[in-house]
Amino acid sequence: MKIKVLIADDNSFIREGMKIILTTFDEFEVVATVGDGAEAVDYCLSHEVDVALLDVRMPNMNGVEATRLLTEQTKAKPLILTTFDDDEYILEAVRSGARGYLLKNNDPERIRDAIKSVYNDHHVLQDVVLNTIKSNLLTGAQLKPQTGREQHNGHVAAFDPVEPAPAPSSGSGRIDRGLFTERELEIMAQIARGLSNKEISKKLFISEGTAANYITSILNKTGLEHRTQIAIYYLTGEVKQSED
Repeated sequence: MKIKVLIADDNSFIREGMKIILTTFDEFEVVATVGDGAEAVDYCLSHEVDVALLDVRMPNMNGVEATRLLTEQTKAKPLILTTFDDDEYILEAVRSGARGYLLKNNDPERIRDAIKSVYNDHHVLQDVVLNTIKSNLLTGAQLKPQTGREQHNGHVAAFDPVEPAPAPSSGSGRIDRGLFTERELEIMAQIARGLSNKEISKKLFISEGTAANYITSILNKTGLEHRTQIAIYYLTGEVKQSED
């Protein structure tokens, strides 16, 4: 049984080129190629799609908003396939439910493996993408693209800064909340926003030592090794965030 793939990219050359590449692999059936996120969502609402390959910068509806709608309304698993200059979208795409974030300059075999991994319920984050996430978490940068306000031809997008919301008491919907206390979930939420131990202690009115103890407890419960992995786990629910 072949994996049904949809390709969404406003560049027809890339769109059709990717279709040609994927059809060389026996594992895939390219069921549709579309030019923007709205078309991708419409198709997936009425057709069976296993994995939706989405560019980020598209007219009418960008890949991040399409990812959110596909995650909420369909069974299609979104995989972002984009370029280096889309760094500002990475965190928002992961938060919106993207199962993977991969660069277009990868070898066809790497893209094939990524699609298969996403189909099998794994998350795929390329090393350079993961490094960007780490950098954003350290600086606390959070930018959210506004749907439908992109000036696509000039590759200029309008953004609204996203103010940090209060830490949710129940944690991310994608993690096993039963593993953690309410305070541990609060700590994880602040780590995912890029806060340091000192900043967390001030925000939650606890000592730095207490914050560190909670982080140690979280690491022990999850088997993770450092705070960046905690952030990724909190955002995606996956302990293993990259595929070789």
